[in-house]
Amino acid sequence: MVRLALTAAFLLAAATSSAAFTPASLSATTPSFVATSSTKLGSTTSVASTSTDFNLDEYLLSKKGPIEKALDESVQSIGPQTDKICESMKYSLMAGGKRIRPVLCIAACEMFGGTYEQCMPTSVALEMIHTMSLIHDDLPSMDNDDLRRGKPTNHVVYGEDIAILAGDALLSTSFEHVARYTKNVTPERIIDVIARLGKSVGSVGLAGGQVMDLECEGRGPDDQEVTIDDLRWIHTHKTATLLQVAVASGAILGGATPEEVEACEKYALDIGLAFQVADDILDVTASTEDLGKTAAKDLAADKTTYVKLMGLDGAKAEARRLIDEAKEALAPFGDRAAPLLGIADYIIERKN
Repeated sequence: MVRLALTAAFLLAAATSSAAFTPASLSATTPSFVATSSTKLGSTTSVASTSTDFNLDEYLLSKKGPIEKALDESVQSIGPQTDKICESMKYSLMAGGKRIRPVLCIAACEMFGGTYEQCMPTSVALEMIHTMSLIHDDLPSMDNDDLRRGKPTNHVVYGEDIAILAGDALLSTSFEHVARYTKNVTPERIIDVIARLGKSVGSVGLAGGQVMDLECEGRGPDDQEVTIDDLRWIHTHKTATLLQVAVASGAILGGATPEEVEACEKYALDIGLAFQVADDILDVTASTEDLGKTAAKDLAADKTTYVKLMGLDGAKAEARRLIDEAKEALAPFGDRAAPLLGIADYIIERKN
């Protein structure tokens, strides 16, 4: 299915002339994630600080309205035959969430002078792929969870069969969306983005990371088969890769050079791993109410986590190290990188 979707997307990318999403007026609602000036995971000193006049809350709020509007418009039923599948797709796509991947894509694109019309279709596609991964992760055959973002999971509401198909449809639609609606970007850059998106969910992406994660369940920290390198491989591919593609794609669409894209990828890999470390910490320190999903789920499943292998303090130190390293990668971009630097801090300061 992915191969067919990619092939169709490549053809569309070279020929499409359709209009891209035009952002709406900004939403007045409070953003679903907030960063503060302090850090909960180690030193408060950052390697590359954001500008003192940069307000991350205001920046996130300015992106929330356009992103939510674009997501809502991206899945539309064409008649009664498609009502149920589209309803299931939108149930999870519009269930809230931090929208960190779309914001990262937009921030990277803007850092190189890009516009909404260039990067919003990819931002939507990233959230579609992420939502697909959540729907499938929650299935009884995977993580077997019945709560996501404070709501019943997709398969609880629509059944396993529809949930699987909704995830498949979101994945396929993501490639089409980039190819059909990206505007004022060369076909070569659009194809580069689509290829990166496809790779991010394959055997050296989300799927491969998930398989390794499942195989490591139930193994103890003293088992020689489970190492910190194994854990980094899992989450480089299961978690960090899509964040890496979000930043790299934004940079590509904004006109970055290969060297600039490489620096962005380094930043994104580090924040992606830090994101997972923070998730592992929250799994054992936050409540179900705060998380919007079942707390201590990984602990109950005896999953291999950073906290399990490094201890709570060690995991906190690792998160801070990764964020400091990520900031160093963006040092050449100066104040243009302020949003990305602020998001890096948010990743390890968040409460859910």
